[in-house]
Amino acid sequence: MKFTAEQIAGILEGEVVGNPSAEVYKLAKIEEGIEGSLTFLSNPKYQNYIYSTQATITIVNNSFEPEQPITTTLIKVEDAYKSFSKLLEYYNQVKLMKSGIEQPSVISENVIYGENLYLGSFCYIGKNVTIGKNVKIYPNSFIGDNVTIGDDCLFFAGVRIYSETVIGNNCTIHSGTIIGSDGFGFAPLEDGTFSKIPQIGNVILEDNVEVGSCTTIDRATLGSTFIRKGVKLDNQIQIAHNVDIGENTVIASQTGIAGSTKIGKNCMIGGQVGIVGHITIGDGVRIQAQSGIGKSLKEGETVQGSPAFNYGDFSKSFVHFRNFPKIVSDIDELKKKL
Repeated sequence: MKFTAEQIAGILEGEVVGNPSAEVYKLAKIEEGIEGSLTFLSNPKYQNYIYSTQATITIVNNSFEPEQPITTTLIKVEDAYKSFSKLLEYYNQVKLMKSGIEQPSVISENVIYGENLYLGSFCYIGKNVTIGKNVKIYPNSFIGDNVTIGDDCLFFAGVRIYSETVIGNNCTIHSGTIIGSDGFGFAPLEDGTFSKIPQIGNVILEDNVEVGSCTTIDRATLGSTFIRKGVKLDNQIQIAHNVDIGENTVIASQTGIAGSTKIGKNCMIGGQVGIVGHITIGDGVRIQAQSGIGKSLKEGETVQGSPAFNYGDFSKSFVHFRNFPKIVSDIDELKKKL
């Protein structure tokens, strides 16, 4: 796809300084710009690059005035960084603007779907599925029986949505993610083996949820596993059966949350965090990366460590821990003198 400086300025409500017919077809950093690329300048420490960049078009702040000759066409806007972000969003929407049902694909009986559906090749849609309008399902995806999907959802290639799952509006599910697989429920028997406990609940994703690649969200044993409005999940996260994650909570990659844990809204959880089951984490909690959470946390706490404790105390303790060999050596010297 090619865009002219004039078209881009129209999208961003900016002013062209240079050639309005200049065309670009790719994006680049300002220091790596080549002919045909679009870049931006917002940080003053990169200003020198604008005089050497080979980028065809550069988005700059209204206040920018070149002090040396430049070859790039400028688009002046109020905020170059925000405008470039807006342009990225627009470009992404155009790139993903697909519709139609590709073949081969399977749509089972009693499926209802809205306008502008895109269904990629080798997709399978189970029985009694309801899909809203403007939904994009990329190739090699599986949607199980009795699933409900809202409007404006985007499923990238290779997504697996098990039966009975409910997904709200404006949700994005990235490749390799599995939603609704069985919870880890087994009962020990006298002979040392384990008997599987049927997992007959489901998963509910509310509106505006985004789930990263290769994340798994288990169905509830009974009832539902809940991912509330606005939750953002990174790649490679494990969420067990009957977990409830509150609104606008964000969780970084490689975090594992055990069954029946309740997490409040507006929490921030770092990468590689482990959380035991059947506890409650209050609203606004901050959990630093690689922490182990073995007990409930109150609203607004910030914790670190394994087992985790108050972040300030952890930082002070770490100073002593780092100096521990010297402390032991000093104690040994004191013992000799005594």
